[in-house]
Amino acid sequence: MKNILSATCMAACSGALALGLMASTASADEWPTKDIHLVVPYAPGGTTDVLSRRVADLLSQELDANVIVENRPGAGSTVGTGRVARGGRDIDHTLLMASPGHTIGAAIYPGLTYDPVEDFVFLQNMIDIPNVMVVPADSPYQNVIEFIEAAKEENMTFSHSGVGSSIHMSGELFKTLTDTNMTAVPFAGSGASLPALLGGDVDVSFENMPTVLSHIRSGDLRALAVTSAERSEYLPDVPTLSEIGEYNLDQFVTTAWFGLIAQSSFPEEAQSVMRDALARVMQREEFLDFAKQLGAQPGTVAGDEFKQFITDDLQRWKAVAEQAGISQ
Repeated sequence: MKNILSATCMAACSGALALGLMASTASADEWPTKDIHLVVPYAPGGTTDVLSRRVADLLSQELDANVIVENRPGAGSTVGTGRVARGGRDIDHTLLMASPGHTIGAAIYPGLTYDPVEDFVFLQNMIDIPNVMVVPADSPYQNVIEFIEAAKEENMTFSHSGVGSSIHMSGELFKTLTDTNMTAVPFAGSGASLPALLGGDVDVSFENMPTVLSHIRSGDLRALAVTSAERSEYLPDVPTLSEIGEYNLDQFVTTAWFGLIAQSSFPEEAQSVMRDALARVMQREEFLDFAKQLGAQPGTVAGDEFKQFITDDLQRWKAVAEQAGISQ
């Protein structure tokens, strides 16, 4: 009897051990199995970098894994993006924080070695930040129509933070749609361009909301319009360009968008895990508060919808770059 019980116990224990090993193996195979690398194709300190570090922190908590931010700046984001597109070691655990430079860079840099659409999978658009058409406080122009009518008669200047930035391309799009006389004045970043705008050295800019919001509220700058499809909750009395209804501006909708993408070979299991984790991140109070600090709205597209958004954005900026003769 004792031997029978011992044999039964051994069989049960062996079965339990086998099940335990199977469960352990299954758990070990679940993504992620190592540190996740989040590539930022810009230098530290900008909006893309700051957003990436906040998202990395929240993702680390949701996935119980390290998410390490890597800055790979250069050539309007194409250096870091190209690194991810080429794949290599740990590509199944590598993400990229994409932004308008992803599509604008592809529009103005000839001979890229990657396709900005087909070489990637599109996980989640995280936030959208409108640009704001702003003039100095002492500008004679009180609204967009007044500015356009003046810009048809005399040359205007608009500042931007660098060739190919969303600020630059928004100005070029406005110029193209309205057929106005406008000369782009480049600066090395918004930190350099903002004083020129505040001092009245340029006539207008299409700056990112976080850069100018406090100056609009203080009265140092006048907001003529926002570039998003809907009015911003942070500037509810300022119209959108698309609602002006004249000079083809109904076609003018641009935002500084930011979203997580990965190389096209990124595993399907990893895509599913990431989308679920990002959905949870975007519901967290810490993320929503952070978005408000930037004057941003949480993103609304993921997967195929995000891919289509990128495709349309690329075609728009290619047309603007060709019209304006912009190439790097």
